[in-house]
Amino acid sequence: MARIQKQWLLRDVDASLTGGLAEALSISPITAAVLYGRGVVNPEQARSWLSPDTAVSHDPFLLPDMTHVVDRLHDAIVAREQICFYGDYDVDGMTAISLHLLFFRSAGARAVFYIPDRKTEGYGLNAQAIQQLARDGVSVLVTADCGTTSHEEVALAKQLGLDVIVTDHHQIQDRFPDVLAFLNPQRADSLYPFTGLCSGGLAYKVAEAYASRYGNDGPPVESYRDLVALATVADIVPLRDENRYLVAGGLAQMTTNPRPGVQALKQRMGVEKACTTGTVAFRLAPILNAAGRLAHAQMGVRLLLADSEQEASVLAGTLEQLNRQRREIEQAIFEEARLQVDEENPPPAIVVGSREWHGGVVGIVAARLVERFHCPAVVIAFDAYGVGRGSVRSIPGFDVCRALQESREWLESFGGHPAAAGLTLQEEALPAFCQQFQQAVETSLDESSQSPVLRVDAAVHLSDIHPGLLHEFDRLHPFGMGNPEPVLVATALTVLEKRVVGDNHLKLMVRHEGAAPIEGIGFRMGHFAQLGTCLQSPIDLAFIPEINHWKGLDRVQLRIKDLRRSQPLRHVPCQLPH
Repeated sequence: MARIQKQWLLRDVDASLTGGLAEALSISPITAAVLYGRGVVNPEQARSWLSPDTAVSHDPFLLPDMTHVVDRLHDAIVAREQICFYGDYDVDGMTAISLHLLFFRSAGARAVFYIPDRKTEGYGLNAQAIQQLARDGVSVLVTADCGTTSHEEVALAKQLGLDVIVTDHHQIQDRFPDVLAFLNPQRADSLYPFTGLCSGGLAYKVAEAYASRYGNDGPPVESYRDLVALATVADIVPLRDENRYLVAGGLAQMTTNPRPGVQALKQRMGVEKACTTGTVAFRLAPILNAAGRLAHAQMGVRLLLADSEQEASVLAGTLEQLNRQRREIEQAIFEEARLQVDEENPPPAIVVGSREWHGGVVGIVAARLVERFHCPAVVIAFDAYGVGRGSVRSIPGFDVCRALQESREWLESFGGHPAAAGLTLQEEALPAFCQQFQQAVETSLDESSQSPVLRVDAAVHLSDIHPGLLHEFDRLHPFGMGNPEPVLVATALTVLEKRVVGDNHLKLMVRHEGAAPIEGIGFRMGHFAQLGTCLQSPIDLAFIPEINHWKGLDRVQLRIKDLRRSQPLRHVPCQLPH
């Protein structure tokens, strides 16, 4: 398959605006351009952005139904009723449940939790679990990261005498669930100024609201920001507004004062330096997710609740082993799924499925197919009875939930976000669903979205890349969705040296006239070394500048995102985020 060429789009930012921002904050025009591209257009906003540990905390009671939530929970605590926190089997669900349990047990609650088995029960509320919880004496059922579309299950719970509180952040498809309280930042009637909270963030706001209304005799609410950081980064919600404050504080806590479960994960992964969003996304979260993928997410909750180093170490070891198995299974399924796709003429959307696939890794495989083919992908694992549970992943800017809405006649259920969703369907419906979903995608997909885009923050000369600039970039942390690492571009570079190292990594030594040579590394980009003409001078590099710590020495290097023969840059208007 030929490599898909990316469109490089440079934000066209007015130099007079960034110059004013740079002067007011004593920062470089490059850093000012990066900030401006993120919607930071005045010095006050910039100071807050550059100091994410400064509290940005909105009133939790601006979320509709928050008063009903905390009042009902308080009544249950006083009356010694049993509360069940019912969550999803991913990191967001596990951390939200853990936060609820830690906070409300410290407030005196009789609290238990329930997470469905991914393989036998599937996502969200289910009738059998609700019936069992009712028999066990639960009177208040609080969801975490599910429940928005569970209308039949909610009706059953009410019939059995349970008061249901839904806390969720998934899209609302048609109507609200008929529950005692529905806490979802996506509600159109919400006065809350930020819609980007994940379920871990919502759990934090519930604890914050309860503490402000009824007091808090346990640990301070801020001590749970590490759980919120795990959830926020793992669930890929925007690192803007309140999320920046929560994640920054949580990462600091994981670095200097981690709870036993987090410390055990860090030790298993050899994390000794400061925890970053990358630490969470690529090292800690995958191990936690392995519990729900291959075994049961209860193990993840037990790890986060562990109060002894010995218990935490044993659980972390088990999860690490599961994660190794997950990687092997994922690779095998990806290769099988890839063979179902015509690589020379890929469809507008990929829909693949098999009875032989493990349902715990279909989401990762779908994401890898999107990365390879740059189109929405649906990967489905069917059980022995022909019931399929699948994961959907999208390309940037395309709402897969809308395409699923147009194909819903073939689905038993679905739900999620514009970028990712889940679905259930019968095996015999797969061909019809595939045809209708692909048609919906082809009809709706904008032509400009059909090739991947690399958004560039600023064009620079290599003489601009120095430790001072990187220190300014460090102040832009935490990075993630809505605040990606700054990508710069240098054009008309001379290649002094090229070689392939390690696991197919490309190393280049490049130079601009009037600047010292700088080394760049492109991870898994060794194939470029075979394209001799592509690496003849001059070339353009899109890269993230960083400090490479090696054998006691620190030096600037370029982490290559893409390269090409030198050509004019395409400028696009700087559209400020909402």
